[in-house]
Order: sequence, then structure tokens, then C-alpha cells
Amino acid sequence: MTDSPALPESPIAGLSIAKLEADSVAVLQRFFDRNPAYFLSTTGQVARPTDAYDELHDELPAGWAFSAVTLLGYFDARGELAAMVNVVSDLFAPGIWHISTFIVETSRHGHGDAKAIYTSLERWAAARGAHFIRLGVVLGNRRAERFWERQGYLQTRLRHGVELGGRLNTLRVMCKPLSGGTLQAYLRVVERDRPEPGDAA
Repeated sequence: MTDSPALPESPIAGLSIAKLEADSVAVLQRFFDRNPAYFLSTTGQVARPTDAYDELHDELPAGWAFSAVTLLGYFDARGELAAMVNVVSDLFAPGIWHISTFIVETSRHGHGDAKAIYTSLERWAAARGAHFIRLGVVLGNRRAERFWERQGYLQTRLRHGVELGGRLNTLRVMCKPLSGGTLQAYLRVVERDRPEPGDAA
């Protein structure tokens, strides 16, 4: 994992942001255990005992270019996590950022906290050179699909047979062009995200 850029400011009163490091396993695992909805929707089971360790230590596939992997923790006054984000900067090419994991505690759903956190994250990324942000959403996870669509994300393709926690999923690969960019310009750079026959938008 390479050095991360400066961290964004918290958009929510009462939450502070800090980078999650290798010694954050316990606090991250507690957060995962308290918020099973994300895991049930992506893997079909609650978080495994090793999921926090894996989140903090997993490496990107060999040959994938990137400049930084940054895990952000949004902490409440008790020192417990209320949200976390795993973001990769300059993935595949300069200016392309990727949101690997984005979880907001279930009790904060429906209050605008996820949107506030994402909006702050997008501004932070754009200020540091992001021209596009990409991510993958499990097909059929309608809550997540609707959320990312509302944030302006567009489907580029479907990726079948993606293993998550022992379950094979179909992912909707999605992208949001920033600062006047276009989806066509993105797809010229990232060939792997170009749609294939049968990929319905």
C-alpha cells in the first residue's frame, strides 16, 4: 500500500476522519459485525471473522497500476466506526479513481449521511486529480444500485462470475465522469470496462 493523499474533512457533525491502518483490524471488524446488511447483500452471509483483516491487507491484482490505496474511517465520539470507504487513486491510468468498499452503518440509512459522505469524497478526489470515479455494484442489490444511480453513476458493462465471500455475483461496473468528462472518453482509456454484447444498461 502506498502513501495516501491528505484526508478529506468530515461532512457530518460528530464524526471525525482518520486513515484505517494495519492496526485497525479490531475496530473495523466490530463495525462489520454490527452492520451485516452490506455483507448479506454482496456475499449472502454476515461478515466473516477475517473480513476486516482482508480489507486492510488485500492487494490489487498484479499488473494493475495505481498511485495509492486509502482506507478512510469515519469515527463517532466513542471511537467506533460509523462509516468506512476504501478508495484507489489513479487505477489503470492517471485520473481514474475507484471506490472498492463504501459502507455506512445501517442506523444512518435514510438520513442523508451516505450522500453527504459520498459528496465530500467526490470533491476530495476531484481536487486531487480525479477525472472519473468507477465502482462495482452487485446486480440485484437495488438499494445500492439506486444510490449510485442517484449520485450520477452510469453503467459501463456487466461482469459475470465475480467471487465475493465465496458467492459468485454479477457486478454492474459503473462510472461517473467528473469535471466535464464523458463516458466515451473514459471507455477509450479503460478498455476492460467497455460494454459487451448483452450488457443491458
